[in-house]
Amino acid sequence: MLTVDFARLPVGPGDRVLDLGAGGGRHAFEVLRRGADVVAFDLDPAEMESVAAMFAAMDKEGEVPYGATGETVVGTALDMPFPDGSFDRVIASEVLEHIPEDMAAMKEIVRVLKPGGLLAVTVPAFLPERVCWALSEAYHTAPGGHIRIYTLAELSAKLKSSGLEIGDHHHAHGLHTPYWWIKCAVGVDNNDHPIAKAYHELLVWDIMKRPAVTRIAEQILNPVIGKSVVLYARKPA
Repeated sequence: MLTVDFARLPVGPGDRVLDLGAGGGRHAFEVLRRGADVVAFDLDPAEMESVAAMFAAMDKEGEVPYGATGETVVGTALDMPFPDGSFDRVIASEVLEHIPEDMAAMKEIVRVLKPGGLLAVTVPAFLPERVCWALSEAYHTAPGGHIRIYTLAELSAKLKSSGLEIGDHHHAHGLHTPYWWIKCAVGVDNNDHPIAKAYHELLVWDIMKRPAVTRIAEQILNPVIGKSVVLYARKPA
């Protein structure tokens, strides 16, 4: 399930891409399939072990275009072990809302991005996230959880003050928002609740089958209750 629109963040052979806060690697895998060199970077060593194993499996199955490379690096977004201007593209998906010093992380992103390079940032959208916080304290107080709710204006202003030119934006995963509202209402750890379980099965079916009816529904829901907002920016040349 991708949040970033790669039509707006084009990647391909010859590009070096950083997936910051890569987690399970969903965006890193797509970047590699498109023939770019990708570095999956995360604070969690176990996640990076899993991503490295998937990179190897993709290569074995012939899913990696000739010359493309995928590597993993463990570290903190506040002090990344890369020289200035190392990457043509940076993806920071669902990570900034976890970082207390978010402006410091943004400045690190700008530092490692090449002049003229592109950035895609995704964070939980304001309205869906605000409802989740109101429904469940456990949703946002768990260790490593979300510590802030961004408005689009705040996110844009912080990225701009970090030295980036702000581009367009869109919302994603409108179908997922009701699931999280249900989870927050019945208990975020209550995976066996019948309503939550049924909705989860619907989401899995949608991800696997991509039927027209849910694709149309999500297009309608995204501008209203899209779970994530995606903002694109550019480092001045």
